[in-house]
Amino acid sequence: MSVNWSWERAVESIPFLLEGFKITLLATVAGFVIAAVLGLVVAVLRRSGPKVVTVPLRMVTEFIRLTPLVVQLLFAYFLLPQFSALQIGITVLGIHYATYMAEVYRAGIDAVPRGQWEAARALSLPPGRTWRAVVLPQAIRNTVPALGNYAISLFKDTPFLFAITVVEMVTAAQQYGARNFQYLEPITIAGVIFLLASYPTSILIRRLEKTLVY
Repeated sequence: MSVNWSWERAVESIPFLLEGFKITLLATVAGFVIAAVLGLVVAVLRRSGPKVVTVPLRMVTEFIRLTPLVVQLLFAYFLLPQFSALQIGITVLGIHYATYMAEVYRAGIDAVPRGQWEAARALSLPPGRTWRAVVLPQAIRNTVPALGNYAISLFKDTPFLFAITVVEMVTAAQQYGARNFQYLEPITIAGVIFLLASYPTSILIRRLEKTLVY
């Protein structure tokens, strides 16, 4: 450990970091909800929609997945000045991760046995009922662990919100360091908070995966 480390400064920085952590947590939860819902819509549309919808949708999702998140944040921030930076950050995070979650959902849908589709048709179930009662319950069950992993990734990507002036936890750590000319303690504590929040979640996801698979 560096000889410049100060426990007093480390403890003093914690309240500032926790204020930033509130923003980090809000962006994570809200962004994940947007991504989970929008990703499911995109997956269903790409699986069953007409080509006039699926082709442009595939192009848009690929464009979002292949461009940097920071660029998307800055583009939306300057394009939509009427919205707050936090609103834009949450929305962009949600849309960005929706493109990844859509692929997870699509894999889950494709994993539903063909016999389930055929049985639904044999029972003359309408398409909407088939999706709601037969396909999606099985598909979503298979995708929960992967969605959880993306939730952790989204959580770790929230520091990118600094690019549009959102004061999340890492930015709060940098601001504290700038005021006190000491960055080691707040940045280290921020990393520890990320670890303490992410590690238990990853363990829960692994246990959930074992439960769902076996």
